[in-house]
Amino acid sequence: MDENQELQFKFDEDYFSSEAYSRVSFDRFSQYWWSNRFYAMLVRKHGPASGRVLEIGCGLGHLLGWLVDQYEVYGTDINPWALIEACRNVPRGRFLLVSAEELEVFPDKVFQVVIAKHVVEHLENPEAAISEFSRVLAPGGLLLLATPNLNSLTRAVKKENWIGYQDPTHISLWSPGKWLEKFQLFKLYPKKIFSDGFWDAPYINWLPTTLQKFLFGAPGGLQAVFGWSIIPLRMGESMIVLAEKS
Repeated sequence: MDENQELQFKFDEDYFSSEAYSRVSFDRFSQYWWSNRFYAMLVRKHGPASGRVLEIGCGLGHLLGWLVDQYEVYGTDINPWALIEACRNVPRGRFLLVSAEELEVFPDKVFQVVIAKHVVEHLENPEAAISEFSRVLAPGGLLLLATPNLNSLTRAVKKENWIGYQDPTHISLWSPGKWLEKFQLFKLYPKKIFSDGFWDAPYINWLPTTLQKFLFGAPGGLQAVFGWSIIPLRMGESMIVLAEKS
């Protein structure tokens, strides 16, 4: 079994049929409805008013569904089943079976926005992927990237139970400093670096989990609703970077 076949096995129909990637993720009561809406708001706010958007690891296409009315949208994934679903969810999108580290199907400088939402931590060679993100981005283009945040305060609290360690396919967990070093190596210069808040309650044994979800999750919830990018890096589970291609 080669690397792509092994990854397709990991990210199979069962993976994408979980609650997180449900077909009903356009449902406003799904937690990922809010997440996809938030990332789409970031693109609209910090990216160009029009142009081509590429999402790496697009899954079932739900995020691109929020952008297709304003942009020409493209999605890549390594799972054929997911791409079939993406075509159904976003008929006007263009979807390709392509690895994040090998985007040769696309010419240089063709996209105004590249999105990699919780993808790079799954890759054997994230540096090769970042190089490709930079290559296909036009000068002045926007890279929107999210990945588990090793600088999170809750990592020290939860230790081996921290959310970033719970997915066995997270094989490339790097510090924020290392990610930023790689971005700059490929002429991607961060404009904003922030986080998504604490959403993986419980954090405190003696406090009811429902209350913790409200107390700890409120800042991230407000940020998602209003499209802000203000939560400090240490105060959340993920690192979110908005970087410009020079």
